[in-house]
Amino acid sequence: MNMLSKLLKKEFRLCLHPTAPLMMLLSALTLVPNYPYGVMYFYLTLGFFFICLGGRENHDVTYSMTLPVSRRDIVIGRIGMFVLLELIQLVLAGVFVCLRGVILRGAPNAAGMDANLVLLANGFLYYSVFHLTFLPAYYKDVNKVGTAFVKSSVAMFVLVVLEIIATHAVPFVRDVLDTPDPAHLGAKLFFFAICTVIYAVVLALSVRLSLRRFARQDIR
Repeated sequence: MNMLSKLLKKEFRLCLHPTAPLMMLLSALTLVPNYPYGVMYFYLTLGFFFICLGGRENHDVTYSMTLPVSRRDIVIGRIGMFVLLELIQLVLAGVFVCLRGVILRGAPNAAGMDANLVLLANGFLYYSVFHLTFLPAYYKDVNKVGTAFVKSSVAMFVLVVLEIIATHAVPFVRDVLDTPDPAHLGAKLFFFAICTVIYAVVLALSVRLSLRRFARQDIR
């Protein structure tokens, strides 16, 4: 745990790209009427892309390999930073969702999921897709950041499209999940719980795949 805290400190001090905090503030997009709010989760992953890209240009992995840490620690430190930033964004998004409820008083969103508890739960799904598509591809070859990000971007935008379609075409989503809070709160809380479990399981799987691929990589 002490090693993890030190690695996280190194990640935040040396590797955090300024675009990541900026993208987190785009959680305020929930205040914009009729906007596909799921895109805000993609914006944070764009910040992750710049973190990894900056790390490549600054030879961060090579530097990290000179530290008294294992390859496993290097991977866990970077992914740990991503997870912390994701959770912070979800908290910010929750604040703006509550603020929207006060300002716009439950105005529906014609461009996808309403700003409600389910939108926050969807964040776990978007991050899960990113973890599963980006992390193993990135740690297969840390120099091919763009290739990994293209894969994750395509997957995430497919999820955005599916979410928008579901809010109009799937009765349960349209009539139960895509409603202003606190309507159908029990169903929404259950959906939120399912999404957090999916997030945890996919994160564990993504970490395992990333560790395995990074262990095989020839770092120069």
